[in-house]
Amino acid sequence: MDDIGPMSEVQSIKQRFGIIGNYIGLNRAIDIALQVAPTDLSVLITGESGTGKEIFPKIIHSHSARKHGQYIAVNCGAIPEGTIDSELFGHEKGSFTGATDSRKGYFEVADGGTIFLDEVAELPLATQVRLLRVLETGEFIKVGSSRMQKSDVRVIAATNVDILQAIQGGKFREDLFYRLNTVPVIIPALRERNDDILLLFRKFAADFAEKYRMPSVKLTDEARVVLTSYNWPGNVRQLKNITEQISIIEGSREIDAETLKTYLPDYSGTKLPALIKERAEGSFSSEREILYKILFDMKKDMTDLKKLVLDMMHENPDGLKLSEADTNVIRRLYDESENSARTELAHTKPPVTIPHPPNNENIQDTEEIVEESLSLVDKEIELIKKALEKYAGKRKLAADELGISERTLYRKIKEYGIGD
Repeated sequence: MDDIGPMSEVQSIKQRFGIIGNYIGLNRAIDIALQVAPTDLSVLITGESGTGKEIFPKIIHSHSARKHGQYIAVNCGAIPEGTIDSELFGHEKGSFTGATDSRKGYFEVADGGTIFLDEVAELPLATQVRLLRVLETGEFIKVGSSRMQKSDVRVIAATNVDILQAIQGGKFREDLFYRLNTVPVIIPALRERNDDILLLFRKFAADFAEKYRMPSVKLTDEARVVLTSYNWPGNVRQLKNITEQISIIEGSREIDAETLKTYLPDYSGTKLPALIKERAEGSFSSEREILYKILFDMKKDMTDLKKLVLDMMHENPDGLKLSEADTNVIRRLYDESENSARTELAHTKPPVTIPHPPNNENIQDTEEIVEESLSLVDKEIELIKKALEKYAGKRKLAADELGISERTLYRKIKEYGIGD
């Protein structure tokens, strides 16, 4: 009975802010936001790009004592490094070229309210020092001024990068991390919310049907399986965009599996989150180990297939005569293995020999499924180049496409000399 009140409040929040889903991790994030809202503690919201992190600062602000004060959302990654201090803390007239008037910063404007710092890991180190001072003492100095000012602002920050990795790389201050991370709120990735995917699709489909004044699109049973088995590297944002595309482009209001697959980049029919993005991104050597495991699993599958055919031959030494059903089963097993290899290895098809059922004279060995010359580095370089080309060199969009952080993409570009 004790959970009825809190869960009822969580459901109320979902309705008010348009949050769809019942995944336990999502409910937990909302519950933590509600618990911390009445306090003045700093909050750090973490989660992959596209998971909806921007909703949670609004929940916290609207349930705090500051709800009648200013709420300002700042995208730290969208402000040039040379002007970020001026934007956050203000500047005095003549403090730099173009400063024709003095200006209030967000911390002065939002006094008594809440500031949401999205993509906080993108802040320059010098700005991080200023932010740390505000968090610890409530004091800041405008650019070009020597006068200390006070500001009573609650700070909520969000990031989609691994902050601990950024700290190790000297890109983020450890003391600032612990100051911001007083209460962590973790937003789950869409691939973890399997039962919520169909709910979200139906909601988006209904919204776009109303927006564009057309019947809502629906999925066949096979298409629903495809939708829930996809990895969703772009999370809820990607699902919403794809639903809108389908609603506008497709003439039929019933979407089958094959049609849906054309909207899903690199659809493989299996969820392998370790290949897309782990919570703590490992080195490329760990990715290599994962890919080799997939290859060896495929080899085992093909070996089992070979054994099946040989057993059939042993039972019928005068000639292997398979029914049409048996032939279809074997061909389907081969096609699935081949398609899986093509997708999971970035379109790299290992050499595989499959016995043709009607002809049993030369059933070739299928053990050579891994080539010694397979170059995973070359394939990764190829994928990075294609992503950069697709988005005209915009690294953030390319990183989202590849399912890695922008910082990791930058490191790999430097490591491989891409663009030199």
